[in-house]
Amino acid sequence: MKKQAVSPERFFQDQLAIYEKQSRQIQKQIRKTSAFRILSFLATITGIYLAASYTSGVVIAVSLTGFSVFGFFVYRHIRLFQKKKLTDKLLKINRTEWQLLHLDTSGQPDGTVFQDAAHPFAADLDVFGQRSLYQLLHRCATRPGSQLLAHTLLYPLQQPGEIIRRQKAIAELSEKPLWRQAFRAAGPDEENESNSVTGLYRWATHETHFDRPFLRAAIVITPLAGFSILFLTLAGSLPPIILLLFLLWPFSILGPNTSAINRAYDLLGRKTSLLQQYAKLFEKLENESFRSEIMQQATQTLTQGKQSAYAAVKKLSDITKAFDYRLNFLTGFFLNSFFLWDLWQSIRVERWKKQYSSSLQEWFNTLAQVDMLCSLAGFAFQHPEAVFPRPVNSNFQWAGEALKHPFIPAEKCVGNPVDITGEGKFLIITGANMAGKSTYLRTAGINLLLAMTGAPVLADKLDFTPIQLFTGIKTTDSLQDGESYFFAELKRLKEIIVRLEKGERMFIILDEILRGTNSKDKQKGSKALLRQLIRLKASGMIATHDLALGKLADEFPQNIVNKRFEVEIKDNQLQFDYLLKDGVAENMNATFLMKKMGITL
Repeated sequence: MKKQAVSPERFFQDQLAIYEKQSRQIQKQIRKTSAFRILSFLATITGIYLAASYTSGVVIAVSLTGFSVFGFFVYRHIRLFQKKKLTDKLLKINRTEWQLLHLDTSGQPDGTVFQDAAHPFAADLDVFGQRSLYQLLHRCATRPGSQLLAHTLLYPLQQPGEIIRRQKAIAELSEKPLWRQAFRAAGPDEENESNSVTGLYRWATHETHFDRPFLRAAIVITPLAGFSILFLTLAGSLPPIILLLFLLWPFSILGPNTSAINRAYDLLGRKTSLLQQYAKLFEKLENESFRSEIMQQATQTLTQGKQSAYAAVKKLSDITKAFDYRLNFLTGFFLNSFFLWDLWQSIRVERWKKQYSSSLQEWFNTLAQVDMLCSLAGFAFQHPEAVFPRPVNSNFQWAGEALKHPFIPAEKCVGNPVDITGEGKFLIITGANMAGKSTYLRTAGINLLLAMTGAPVLADKLDFTPIQLFTGIKTTDSLQDGESYFFAELKRLKEIIVRLEKGERMFIILDEILRGTNSKDKQKGSKALLRQLIRLKASGMIATHDLALGKLADEFPQNIVNKRFEVEIKDNQLQFDYLLKDGVAENMNATFLMKKMGITL
């Protein structure tokens, strides 16, 4: 797949310089416009005062001219503030990208709301939380996009064909950094439970019955009758009491429908800004051309039918904006008195629902999918050295070169290979403390997870078979449930066995099996577990300090391969090369470290 021409570091540097300059320039324009606005208002008042000694025509001319100029500066002031807001959002986006480029995830959503302690791998691979994969990937513009990103990480794809389709979409989006940033900047400023698309789904299923012949006729008759009576009253042809009696008419119609109108409004109300911003997202997506299958399908979904998603959501935002006029008492009183405003907007909403509500969820699901893909594309753009792995249909294959962990800086990161081909195959990894065993397990796991999301992986090359991933790296006890560490680990191992016995294909990553019991039981239990996993045709990798496990390779030469990380002591200092080697570890460092810490042995 195509590699990008510009380095991410240079790109973000350039974007930061551009938007910082734009922000300063717009701020200067805002200050000037504010000054001109005040001056034009004062000049208009002064002009009206001086023109008062002349004819009324002069006063009107000065007033119209002065307030027109004042209105122009007010309008320009609003537009400049909008432009400044957008520029500042783009500036913030590029600052965040710069931080992520340097592995600083502070300020990023941590996704802990999606964390599940019982999940097969999320806690062990730091999918959520501080310095998590979710933080490193997250570039979502919308709440549904963030939720879908979390779901994608928790339940990655298992079909090679779907992974390849997603890879092509991610690769294409990674080539559009400016469009992705503009898309993200157009997203909602704040989206919470009370102001989200979830509320729109509830609103879409809420039935109302305002669109009836009598009420439609009343909406036409009321303004005609109302303004006629008002004109005749002002002209002196009708007594004022007639106008007062007329006002009973609109409220006699609105009264019986007030509670239904309020319920309908409560489900939709105060979402004008949210809908306007979502309309912008739909517009940007519909106006962009794509070549990948997923992205073409997305734009087709949004543009099929009589009206596009953008036009429909923009129309709904306009209706909602008109509906919000009821929040101002005086404005609402006037509009309801002469236009039956609340009823009119309720009918417009009802008609909109009849035409578009069936498509609403599909539109927002499509937008969430694109939003999620933009996050993965942002990760791909930041790592031009990463490769898209090759998903293969086979019994099992997990073979790659120079796998690296995304949270280890490039200048410190040592790439290591992985090669597990066939079912019932395991790597037994031995080594000293701090030599790299656990990091290697997490590196393998996180790259397998990235591969199954469709994202590129930090490796020189990688072939893999999509498979259920299960890890046991950071098992903890539970005081609340009265569980010891050992019992918690046994429960996790039992879950693996049960799922394998049901026929699931699994790749298992375990660190120090049965560490919660004595050495003799640990060794005996570990060997028994490995034999059972091999019999059930699981594949995986196990890190251990127990060198005796390496002897299982003699019992299962076709199923077990020994690998090791070594440490050397030179000049009374530990030296690690973090390179994976063949065989069982020869050097350990526990006693050396204890002596360095002043512990007498």
